[in-house]
Amino acid sequence: MSTRTKSLDEPLYNYMLSVSLRESELQRRLREETAVHPRSSMQISPEQGQFMGLLIKLLGARRCLEIGVFTGYSALTVAGALPDDGRLIACDLSDEYTAIARRYWQEAGVAHKIDLRLAPALETLQALRASGQDGSFDFAFIDADKINYDAYFEQCLKLLRPGGMITIDNVLWSGRVVDADNQEEETRAIRDLNRKLHRDPRIDLCLLPLSDGLTLARKR
Repeated sequence: MSTRTKSLDEPLYNYMLSVSLRESELQRRLREETAVHPRSSMQISPEQGQFMGLLIKLLGARRCLEIGVFTGYSALTVAGALPDDGRLIACDLSDEYTAIARRYWQEAGVAHKIDLRLAPALETLQALRASGQDGSFDFAFIDADKINYDAYFEQCLKLLRPGGMITIDNVLWSGRVVDADNQEEETRAIRDLNRKLHRDPRIDLCLLPLSDGLTLARKR
């Protein structure tokens, strides 16, 4: 029993992975290739990916959104958890980064489930709404530029069906959210969103200390 979440030192973290992580060889290879990338810190952890895949199955999700693709680990995991006719609309700006992703999606046999949109994500989300797709998605993952987190959340919430889930990455921001001296724009954007979601009556809420903090927001 414990009255609060335990911090994980390296041996305990490695033990957790050894008895829990079910990562495919392809996922492992993608993660290792990304680890030497200059922007490797943008990669989600493997246990977070596995958790998101489990959420997809628990929700019975068929239509998903991803805001921020990078080298494609999260999209690979989500697409792998979707049924064969499921679809993930994945939003990013970088053809360079997502070229890595596309190689792995193709090798994994999930490329047909992923609709990659290389454009500003807000434009893609607004276009989906304009085409009458409000309330038609089951799941969304937000992991892109922090300044627009609130705008992404609002657009995704409208696109989700009741009972759908939005997951938001980096909401603990390596602890910077509690540093009163840190007034960087990205930090303030995350703080503001965290406070807003805490009192938002449109959602059921849970913030998990998973990786760099992962918010789960279920649309009521």
